[in-house]
Amino acid sequence: MISIIDYGVGNLRSVEKAFHAVGADARLTNDHTLIRESERLVLPGVGAFGECARRLRESGLDQLVLEAAQHQKPILGLCVGLQLMFDEGHEFGVHPGLGLMRGRVVRFPQTGPRVPQIGWNQIEKKKPEALLAGIPDGSYFYFVHSYYIEAEDQRDVIAVTDYGIEYPSICARGAVRGVQFHPEKSQDNGLRLLANFAGISADAKSSESQ
Repeated sequence: MISIIDYGVGNLRSVEKAFHAVGADARLTNDHTLIRESERLVLPGVGAFGECARRLRESGLDQLVLEAAQHQKPILGLCVGLQLMFDEGHEFGVHPGLGLMRGRVVRFPQTGPRVPQIGWNQIEKKKPEALLAGIPDGSYFYFVHSYYIEAEDQRDVIAVTDYGIEYPSICARGAVRGVQFHPEKSQDNGLRLLANFAGISADAKSSESQ
């Protein structure tokens, strides 16, 4: 079973429905016991980094994510959920993240394209990854964000996207993975990615993420 962690940051039913559409047993929940017993976790995120980090921490669910990562349980971060996996976010101040990958989250440059980035954009694969099985290089996904990841370790970067600058749009380390876009809004490619995650075994790892 897959637990989609509900820590009060928005309506996440669309994520749950997308998993159901590919035949996955996924449940939106904040029940600590159920989350611990799940085979896989999904960490979504909607809104500002600091608010999401605060709600995750105050609910105590941050500790369940860290515990799962320590035990190599597959975790998938979506949008701000990916950003939370890094050290810190620079949105309305500096806020600590989960520290599962090294780096920070910063705003797109003022001199570039319109911010936020809203709409379809492509990914460019940097290395093989089970999450992208059957998804061609250059595929389009749906993005909504004003901040992007500056990764310290390029081994964590699975795919990049160009929006005035090139930034990581998919990252992975060990059993922890994350995407900057919204797979639940990305039609066939997004559904394929979620199906791939649902099929990842508990000991699956990105081939070069360590």
